[in-house]
Amino acid sequence: MIPPMPPPSEVAVTAPFAGTVIAIAHEPPEPVRAGAAVVVLEAMKMEHEVVAEADGVVRRVEVAVGDTVDEGQLLAVLAPGEASATTRDETEAVDLDTIRDDLAAVGERHAIGLDGARPDAVARRHEGGQRTARENLADLVDPGTYVEYGPLIYAAQERRRSKEELIARTPADGLVAGVGDVDGEPTVVMSYDYTVLAGTQGMRGHLKKDRLFEVAERRRLPVVLFAEGGGGRPGDVDWPMVAGLDCRAFHLFGRLSGLVPLVGLASGYCFAGNAALLGSCDVVIATEDSSIGMGGPAMIEGGGLGVHDPGEVGPIEVQHANGVVDLRVADERAAVAAARRYLSYFRGPAEGAVTVPDQRALRHVIPEQRKRIYDVRAVVDGLFDEGSVLELRRGFGLGMVTALARVDGHPLGVVANDPSHLGGAIDAHAADKAARFLQLCDAFDLPVLFLCDTPGFMVGPAAERTATVRHFGRLFVIGANLTVPTGTIVLRKGYGLGAQAMAGGGFKAPLFTIGWPTSEFGGMGLEGAVRLGMRRELEAIEDPGERDQAFQTAVAAAYEHGAGINMAAHGEIDDVIDPADSRRWIATLFDPPPPDWRARPHKKRPNVDTW
Repeated sequence: MIPPMPPPSEVAVTAPFAGTVIAIAHEPPEPVRAGAAVVVLEAMKMEHEVVAEADGVVRRVEVAVGDTVDEGQLLAVLAPGEASATTRDETEAVDLDTIRDDLAAVGERHAIGLDGARPDAVARRHEGGQRTARENLADLVDPGTYVEYGPLIYAAQERRRSKEELIARTPADGLVAGVGDVDGEPTVVMSYDYTVLAGTQGMRGHLKKDRLFEVAERRRLPVVLFAEGGGGRPGDVDWPMVAGLDCRAFHLFGRLSGLVPLVGLASGYCFAGNAALLGSCDVVIATEDSSIGMGGPAMIEGGGLGVHDPGEVGPIEVQHANGVVDLRVADERAAVAAARRYLSYFRGPAEGAVTVPDQRALRHVIPEQRKRIYDVRAVVDGLFDEGSVLELRRGFGLGMVTALARVDGHPLGVVANDPSHLGGAIDAHAADKAARFLQLCDAFDLPVLFLCDTPGFMVGPAAERTATVRHFGRLFVIGANLTVPTGTIVLRKGYGLGAQAMAGGGFKAPLFTIGWPTSEFGGMGLEGAVRLGMRRELEAIEDPGERDQAFQTAVAAAYEHGAGINMAAHGEIDDVIDPADSRRWIATLFDPPPPDWRARPHKKRPNVDTW
């Protein structure tokens, strides 16, 4: 029989929904405060407290433990009244500093994977002159901003080892990863942990990478990857697989190319799958003790290719000279600093005061003697904001300088010929270096300035054995399809197809093509042009002295004809300027300001070529 509702002078406590009574929290005549439980119901396997709406005293309880009640059914009746101070104090007082057992268990579990719980592993890293994965990430990320993904996972090897051992010895499955601010900008950061199974790629770690790569795509976040490690891990026997070639990590990471900046760092040994991720990055930063290779010693030996020490596989001397490494640094501390600096160019104008080198010095960098060599880096350093030049891939393609820099805080890309190598002639490596850098700038809306001083493309039988026709064509195709503003300043030599390549394909392709007073131009090297064009006339002069004099006179006339002032007078370039005025021209590349790549709904380019 359902009890009747009490009179208005009493307070009814009714069931908010159907359920089963599992506890009577207060019996008559106990005082009860507002908000305290009177009866506890169970519904859908969850316990729900039915509370008093006001202070009072329990007069009677209309149900018993085990009863099933309907929505609205009377559970208890309260007499209005004040709850005692003792009751109120006992029920309301909460020590906010108290750590409950469940929270303590979570904290203890996290602590197992931290450096403080692994002193031996930390000591081994420090003895080798390296830092731990967590130390590197702590140096990279702004304090208090890091949220870690998947810190509680461990290697999928319970068929081989106990769960307790795996938790203690394989924390985070050897991949410490999450999202944190780098100089105030959210960034996906991840580091393989070499102290865990030699930084190998575990199956659960792959899932963690997949998760964060998708976060990077959805939030348009740069990715910084510390790639040290030995590649795929064959020991994860818990995972049902044959070869594991359905792993999604490499596809997902490759898909990020051209969408967000990708920064790879290598210290120590970086082989196989770890190196594959590293090589997919926009920029590779490597320390002096690094060795990078698509196969480690075990894979090399297994392929019958000999026995090699890990340090012999791909040492920094090799990988810097061949173009794998963009930035060569002393150690991990310097690598982190380089990563922070690199990312800064992809965040728009720099804040704060700008120091501009005395632009008058540029008038004296290039010698008046047209055959005298000079340092093109003195031009680059003197032209842009002080301390703003970051040169990439310096060890490779020596005839070309590619760098990030700033003018009045605005970032841009710089491509410059280096006349100290092959007289500035563009060879296959230099063309590849420049073409790939142009893609990077275009993908992330960085304007490009070309500094031209080239006698043209490198020619001859030896050059053609390097497939120059295709490599040089690549520079034309990519240059012609740039969507960012470009400008060209001809410092000295602007000859032939090579000079056109330093202007996106032709002198009318950039927003401006200007020369310095030392600039000179021709369809090919002028001495060669004279010999070719006047061959019959020169051969007709029998006296060698007269022949040479006629040749020199013709060359001098050709140089006068190809002088920058004459080029400008014929409208083939836009002007010849005082070098000290160069920054006024460069500033036009930022009007209107470049768009923010982070706000773009889709990629501008399919990807940034890894080479």
